[in-house]
Amino acid sequence: MLEKNSIPEGVRKTAGDLDRAGFEAYLVGGCVRDLFLGREPKDWDIATNAKPEEIQKIFSESVYENEFGTVAVKTKPGIIEVTTYRQEGKYTDKRHPDEIKFAKTIEEDLARRDFTINAVALKIDGEIVDIFGGRADLKNKILRAVGQPEKRFNEDALRLLRAVRLAAELDFAIDSETATGIRKNAALLGMIAQERIRDELVKLTMTEGAAQGLRQLADLGLLKYVIPELLEGVDISQNKHHIYTVFDHNIRALDYAAKNNYSLEVRLAALLHDVGKPRTKRGEGPDSTFYNHEVVGAQMTAKILDRLHFSKKIVEHVAQLVRFHLFYYNVGEVTAAGVRRFLRRVGPENVDDLIKVREADRIGSGVPKAVPYKLRHLLFMIEKVKLDPVDTRMLKVDGNDVMRLTALGPGPKIGEIMAVLLEEVLDNPKRNTKEDLEKRISELHQLSESELKQSAVAAREKKYEFEAGLEGEIKKKFYVK
Repeated sequence: MLEKNSIPEGVRKTAGDLDRAGFEAYLVGGCVRDLFLGREPKDWDIATNAKPEEIQKIFSESVYENEFGTVAVKTKPGIIEVTTYRQEGKYTDKRHPDEIKFAKTIEEDLARRDFTINAVALKIDGEIVDIFGGRADLKNKILRAVGQPEKRFNEDALRLLRAVRLAAELDFAIDSETATGIRKNAALLGMIAQERIRDELVKLTMTEGAAQGLRQLADLGLLKYVIPELLEGVDISQNKHHIYTVFDHNIRALDYAAKNNYSLEVRLAALLHDVGKPRTKRGEGPDSTFYNHEVVGAQMTAKILDRLHFSKKIVEHVAQLVRFHLFYYNVGEVTAAGVRRFLRRVGPENVDDLIKVREADRIGSGVPKAVPYKLRHLLFMIEKVKLDPVDTRMLKVDGNDVMRLTALGPGPKIGEIMAVLLEEVLDNPKRNTKEDLEKRISELHQLSESELKQSAVAAREKKYEFEAGLEGEIKKKFYVK
C-alpha cells in the first residue's frame, strides 16, 4: 500500500487541477514503478486525455515546445511533464516514432510503453491501471517487455540497452522471451547515435550492479555495439599472477569500483584498465607477458571514450588512469625523489583516483587485500612529499627570471634550463629558493648549447625512474600487485 504522503503536494495539485477541469490524470512511468518499489522517484510524469493546448490553458506556467504531446508544467517541487495519451506508429529510425497519434484511453497509452514495470498507471486517489501485470513483475523482480518483445525493440532500439540497465539497477532478471528478443535484435543498436548509447552506458556503469550489467551486455550480444574491444579479452588467459581471464578480471575490477561507490571516471578506468592486454600478449601459460599493455590500453581507452562522445576532460582523465595503473612501487627501492617524480608524472590531482583503480585491479585479480603494506607505504610517502615542488609552476623562479638573468629571448633554451632546475629540485626540494635557483641559472647559461640540451634530456629522462620496471629488469620480476 502506498503512503499517502509519498507523492509531493505539487504533483497532487497538478493532477487535481486536471481532474477539476474535467480530464483524467494518471501518474505513469518510472515514478509509479519507484513508488511501488519504495524508492524515491527522481521525476514525475502525468498522462492525461487533455490535449496540449487544453493543458496549457489550465497551467499558465507551462511550456510546450515539442511534437510528442508533452507539456512541461512548472510547480513548486520542479518541472512535471504532462503528456497527452498517445499511440505510436512506425519507427523508421528505430528511435523515434514517424508520427504521433493521440489516444483516447490510458490503456492505449500503456500499450505503447517499453516494459511492464513501467506500464502501470496510478491515480492520486489510489486507482491503479495494470493491464500487463507490471505489479506482479515488480514483486517477482522480472523485467518483461510489454506485448511482443521484438516489436518493442524494433520501435526503439535503445530499449535493448535500457533493459539491461534497468535489470542491473533494480537487480531484476530479464524474462526469457524478452532476452530472446534482445538477442535477435541486438544489431539494431548499430542505428543508434553514440551519444544515446553513452548515456545508457553511464547510467549502467553508475549502478551498484554494473558488473552484472556488463556481463549481460556480453551474453545478449549487445557489448559488441557498445565497447567491442572488451570482448577481445574473453577466454584470454593470463599469467601466474592472475586466476581470471582478461575479460573476467576487467569486470571484477568494475564490480569493486561500483560496490565502493567510486566516481564514473574510476569505474570506467577499472573496466578498461587492462583492455590492452589481448593485443600485447606474448606466449602462453604462467610466464606469458603483456608488456606495454598499459600504454596500448590508454590509447584504446581514449579512442573508445572519444567514439562514445565523452567529454574531453573525462577522456583524458580515464586514459591517464589506465596509462599509469601499473606503476611499480617497492618499499626501500624507490626514494622520496622517485615519489616526487611519480607525482609529477601522473599529476597530484590524479593520485587518489589512481590508487582506487589499483585497489580495483587487485581485488579483480582475486587477492584478498585492496590496500597491502606496499600501497599503504606509498600513501605515507605521498603524504610526506605532497607539499614539495613537482612542477615548474611551483619553482621560486619562472621563465621571465631566466630571460632577465641570461638576456635570452623566448625559445627552447628557456625550457631546457627550467627542466634542469625542476629535476634538481625534485632531487632536493631545499634547493627551491630564489637565491639558489638564480645562481644555478647563471651556471647553466655558461654551458654550450649542446651541453645544455644534453643536461635537459638527462633531466627529463629522470622522471621515468618511478616506472623503471615497466621496460627493464623489474618488469621481468612480474610486477607484484
